[in-house]
Amino acid sequence: MSGHSKWATIKHKKGAADAKRGKLFAKLIRQVEVAAKSGSDPEMNPTLRTMYQKARDASVPIDTIERAIKRGSGELEGVNYEEVTYEGYAGHGVAVFIEALTDNRNRTGPEIKSTFSKLGGSIAEPGSVAWQFERKGIILVPSSVDEDEVMMAAIEAGADDVEAGDDVWSITCDPHLTSEIRSALEEAGIKVESSDLTMIPSSTVELDDIGAVKGVLKLIDTLEDHDDVQDVYANLDIPADLMDQLG
Repeated sequence: MSGHSKWATIKHKKGAADAKRGKLFAKLIRQVEVAAKSGSDPEMNPTLRTMYQKARDASVPIDTIERAIKRGSGELEGVNYEEVTYEGYAGHGVAVFIEALTDNRNRTGPEIKSTFSKLGGSIAEPGSVAWQFERKGIILVPSSVDEDEVMMAAIEAGADDVEAGDDVWSITCDPHLTSEIRSALEEAGIKVESSDLTMIPSSTVELDDIGAVKGVLKLIDTLEDHDDVQDVYANLDIPADLMDQLG
């Protein structure tokens, strides 16, 4: 789980149950499929290259990924997924930005709105929250790697910043450079744990009450569990002492 830092978006992990893993695979495959609509060659499609590597990092089988690419590019028949975003607020003014892939926005939208209402939040008008987040690439490297080595390789490859996180170095960059910087790190002999595209908040809301934090995290967790939701970003910042209480 992300720690106390200015760039972190909270993703409260709840264990690696088989059902959770199956749902993760399904979401990753859907991301690959949609990315492939813009081109089936990962070398010519940076977003597909990043989604391909993200799926591989999660141990999705290569043949499964390749079938998803063929469905997305039209070589195989598949479901037509649409990229949709939703914006809202959790309790205590925490901004929430949601990315979804759906084959029926008339189903997904009301379900997302209902989730906000039931868990103390509210849906917001398009654009009212999005401006508080910026698209970035994020690459995680084990903290056991020497700081100077990571810093030099990352910055030389075009990264924006390198920060210490929970047992990792977190490298942020232009989203279009994510795969390129990852390759540069690996060529320098640096192990990469994962790479992804994310949304980083320009400012955060710090909550110092454990009950308030749990309430916001419950909303985030429930949204993330929705089959059509790919990612949930929030500008929530949790102090270190409350992080410890969450376990």
